[in-house]
Amino acid sequence: MARKMSAAVLSAMLDAYETAVGTAPTLEIRTGAAPANCAAADSGTVLATIVLPSDYMSAAASAVKALTGTWQDASADAAGTAGHFRIKQAATCHDQGTITATGGGGDMTLDNVSIALGQQVTITTFSLSLAALL
Repeated sequence: MARKMSAAVLSAMLDAYETAVGTAPTLEIRTGAAPANCAAADSGTVLATIVLPSDYMSAAASAVKALTGTWQDASADAAGTAGHFRIKQAATCHDQGTITATGGGGDMTLDNVSIALGQQVTITTFSLSLAALL
């Protein structure tokens, strides 16, 4: 039998994410594939850097936690194709994953993965889910 947990336990685990990462972390949108793990050195070129709002994720409900507020960079730092993201507090990476255009199935989705220098960059979806354990 597969392990299952209550929605309350799973939601509490997800809410701990924001506490562990800290308030107002930095989201880096980068080219290429993500490194092997968060402890590995950065890879790719930083296309956009977004300082997330101090309360950047909703309270977890039914084992799902989603972005809140506006995740946007008014002016991209470089031109290229977004491939992965890293969420950092100071220089420490706490989360990384794939990026696709909206509807593309990435861990995070952008309005446009082909980024031009100076372009506005907007994150359209990002969520954390432990619903498979319900």
